Amino acid sequence: MQGAGAAEGRSRGSPSAMDKPDESAKKARLDLPVGHSVKQELVAHDAAAGGGAVVAVAPEHSPRAELAVKIDMCVLHCPLCTLPFKPPVFQCKGGHLACGGCAAQQPSGQCGACADGCGFFDPCPALDAVVSSTRVQCPNAGCHRYVTYHQAEEHRSACAHAPCRCTEHGCGFVGAASDLAAHLSAAHSVPVRPIHYGKVSRFQVPVSTPRLLLVGDDDGRVFLLTVGALGAAATAVSVVCARGSAATKPRFTCKMWVNLTASAAANGGKADIVLVEMQMRSSTSPGAVVAAGEPTFLAVPPVYLVPGADGGDAMEVPLNVRIDKALPWSD
Repeated sequence: MQGAGAAEGRSRGSPSAMDKPDESAKKARLDLPVGHSVKQELVAHDAAAGGGAVVAVAPEHSPRAELAVKIDMCVLHCPLCTLPFKPPVFQCKGGHLACGGCAAQQPSGQCGACADGCGFFDPCPALDAVVSSTRVQCPNAGCHRYVTYHQAEEHRSACAHAPCRCTEHGCGFVGAASDLAAHLSAAHSVPVRPIHYGKVSRFQVPVSTPRLLLVGDDDGRVFLLTVGALGAAATAVSVVCARGSAATKPRFTCKMWVNLTASAAANGGKADIVLVEMQMRSSTSPGAVVAAGEPTFLAVPPVYLVPGADGGDAMEVPLNVRIDKALPWSD
């Protein structure tokens, strides 16, 4: 009745100061320029540390403005398996949540936390939207990508900036693979050569030099070429990609070959050749890589070796290398 009387009083004449709504009690409406995007932020509370860390997330289809929001990390994890939610997310009538895998494992699709036995799980489109749009920044130094929260762990291990160890035994350096070349050149005097994807690079690799660093011209990726004896019969040559996770799928293919130039005259201008093609393996500890111990390597017979440029007794492998990005390509 009081509300009705107030409404009647306002209809009879001009509103007084007492009749005006309290502007301070209103929620402020944010008017922002058209074209701005919304950005959210996720606060991950660490119960053990008693604090939280703020990381940025950005919805894929943001309306207009940038907005910082705090979301408790537990909202994004299934309470049953504790793994990050990914669509579809399910919710029972009692409000309990479950990921698709856990919901499917419940007897008759019912929530085990509901005492009345009527807590059937149904899809929850609202939380699906939150899970799909919440993005976090990759924690690896040098990577500035934002990825969907439930894909963050997969990206972190496959990221080109994931940390890996130095290729030299006994060195404690741990850093992004892209920093390895500078470290190895400065601290260990390891030879470094640039390569161009999709093009043939030619190197005179001394048999006495067990390691050679190859660096991608457009992305700074580091490849370790190793040389070693294969008994007394041949020299083994192999190459791996220095990556923070050796479990990632091959991202590069490699073709290596050596021509026997001495045979060209006897074969009508066509030289004999030893060749290998491989799906390049990744290694977190390339310093432990031994050419002859790799699943695939190039075996170079002694007759294919050539004298070193210094004119001494040291022999070299006249190596041709071509590295290509495997398709489909993604980080």
